[in-house]
Amino acid sequence: MLSPLYPILDIDLLTARSLDLASIAAAWQAPGVTLVQYRNKLGNAREMLRDAATIREIFPINSGVRLIFNDRSDLALLAGFDGVHVGQGDISAEDARSIVGATRRVGVSTNSAEQVRQADLTSCDYIAYGPIFPTASKANPDPIVGLAGLRVARSLTSKPLVAIGGITRKNCRSVIDSGADSLAVISDLLPDKNHRETDGKTARQIVEEFLAILV
Repeated sequence: MLSPLYPILDIDLLTARSLDLASIAAAWQAPGVTLVQYRNKLGNAREMLRDAATIREIFPINSGVRLIFNDRSDLALLAGFDGVHVGQGDISAEDARSIVGATRRVGVSTNSAEQVRQADLTSCDYIAYGPIFPTASKANPDPIVGLAGLRVARSLTSKPLVAIGGITRKNCRSVIDSGADSLAVISDLLPDKNHRETDGKTARQIVEEFLAILV
């Protein structure tokens, strides 16, 4: 089972908002957060492993939080992370599984009913589906699937389903009610650029507000 909130530490967005990786990760140490993904689309291996070491220090192995590395199965192993998440343009779920092994988690991104069907046939541990709503957190995002598309995806798999894309505190309940087991959230978990608070809320308070809505 996945926790209802699946925070993603996106380095590009942290940089754009002048936010510190360690500070945000530490703020996400809240009861109910058991899965965190690290995503860095532009960094090199050295930078990513340095970030990963910082994140692992904040969330040690005995913390109860599983750490997922975006795209890079090889770096997930080197960093001692608990799994990898791959997209449609990355290596296959089975190739990722062959690298990280049977005990680590493998997640797969999907954007259509057919991709969900195909992912359901693999050994992946969960399927991400989206974007549910318009999103600015990803360059060249896939077509919006909406809540109707999410309900179709739910009918096609019994694997845990993670909804992603444009999810906020205002719309998150509707996404869970449409069949998602967990919500991957990026932008709405982060304070605005050059501010430690968003709408009067600190990063820790934002996480707690999400969890209060979802649990």
